[in-house]
Amino acid sequence: MLRKSPPGHKTVLIRGVANAVGYGAEAVTVAGLFQSARVVTDSMADRLLLDAMLGKLATYLRMCGYDAAYALDRGVEADDRLLAIAAEEGRVLLTRDRQLAMRAADSLLLASHDVNEQLRELQDAGYELTLATPPVRCGTCNGHLDAVTADEPTPASVPSPDAESVWQCRDCSQYFWQGSHWDDVAQTLDEL
Repeated sequence: MLRKSPPGHKTVLIRGVANAVGYGAEAVTVAGLFQSARVVTDSMADRLLLDAMLGKLATYLRMCGYDAAYALDRGVEADDRLLAIAAEEGRVLLTRDRQLAMRAADSLLLASHDVNEQLRELQDAGYELTLATPPVRCGTCNGHLDAVTADEPTPASVPSPDAESVWQCRDCSQYFWQGSHWDDVAQTLDEL
């Protein structure tokens, strides 16, 4: 269980470990480390907001079934607006910005620039990173996917739904199927 932060500190998850972080105008200090027991299967943990530095990570998380809103998809870069969205929508804020993480009600601070390392950090924090089967989220816009029936017409570039499972995004109308990109992402996740 997460311990309550001492006065003047905020609990922030850093690489899967809860940290009581002191903050002020001049510096950030880590006051202590203790094991996190975040339950990531609850509805809030499945609702994520990724800041502008984590666009590629958003696609992976969407393919894993997470409701992963991405700041730039919404035209948002300002920290105050990100914090407001996270609070209004009950989302965990994922960020590489330590000061922003400290200001959020619920956040996960990621250290790495590399998306594979970011995925490892999320896995270390207790997030399940396996592809959602069937897919439920659009990797492009985060919309919900619907199965395309065999009698529905599809563009020539999309496999026939009577030969292969195909899904279409309710919001952006993009089509998805489990082709070579799916296999590449599955391999990346398996190698974490």
